[in-house]
Amino acid sequence: MVRTMPLMLQNIPTHVIAGPLGAGKTSLIKHLLAQRPANERWAVLINEFGQIGLDAALLTQDDDGIALGEVAGGCLCCVNGAPFQVGLGRLLRKAKPDRLFIEPSGLGHPAQLLKQLREAPWQNVLAVQPCVLVLDAEALAAGKPLPVAQQEALTSAGLLVLNKEEALDAAQRRAIEQQLPDCPLYWTRQAQVPLEQLPGLNAQAAAAVDNVDVPRGLAQMPAIWSDPAQPICLSQAQEGSWSIGWRWHPSLQFDAQRLQRWLASLGWRRAKLVIHSAEGWVSANAVDNSALAWQPSEWRRDSRIELIFSEPQDVSALQAALAACRH
Repeated sequence: MVRTMPLMLQNIPTHVIAGPLGAGKTSLIKHLLAQRPANERWAVLINEFGQIGLDAALLTQDDDGIALGEVAGGCLCCVNGAPFQVGLGRLLRKAKPDRLFIEPSGLGHPAQLLKQLREAPWQNVLAVQPCVLVLDAEALAAGKPLPVAQQEALTSAGLLVLNKEEALDAAQRRAIEQQLPDCPLYWTRQAQVPLEQLPGLNAQAAAAVDNVDVPRGLAQMPAIWSDPAQPICLSQAQEGSWSIGWRWHPSLQFDAQRLQRWLASLGWRRAKLVIHSAEGWVSANAVDNSALAWQPSEWRRDSRIELIFSEPQDVSALQAALAACRH
């Protein structure tokens, strides 16, 4: 029996899941993916500030109906740039999805992204829905200002997800609501949101065609270790932040407790990691030097660690300390 490949749809419902660093965007997408109707194919395009790319690894699950793509190392709002054009085009051709989710970096500009997704070459390919803005309610209650780029996205939001609400009382909630525009709100914890709350959920893609023109280009080069004992290490500075990331060969193992103690000694803004530990594959995702909560992971391709700091760090010192955490 010959299996025919589905054609790419037009006007694919597209949901941008935006919000500042650490608000819970990836966690929200993970909960939404768990609610995917069995008869729909979904795709997720993830942008990260760092060069290594961790969110796809954190989202990895054994599901044929979900395809993940990444644009690492920069601002996904630069839609006219080649990495975004090629990354999105490749994902759409591969997945031929019924629904698309895009997660811009917490340091990106979602309002600009939304505008450009409605322009060439995407205007007949994607049907952009009102965006979902994930906010850290605990940070807002503490008086931490919302970054300007996220404030600009408030007016285009179809849903404001107020995450991390568990420690707030009624007065704090009212004070936060008074700061926000007139828009549907959903208070939650651990970024859990029912699928029926998603703006544009009832939108459906148009009939399939075989001549949709989406950008093409070379696929991202796979990781090649000239020495499996040494990591691939990339760092960059952008938008007032500095990131560094490592990819280690999957055969190497880390001591999770030693790694956790080392990370606790640093002053990072964000830490994401998926590692092959002596106890198996685990992941963690934390903000502002908070304690790591290890979770089992289905990722097996390599160990990945990404850190974001406010200022550049000594790369050699970081790399030596990380290498000392190997099992």
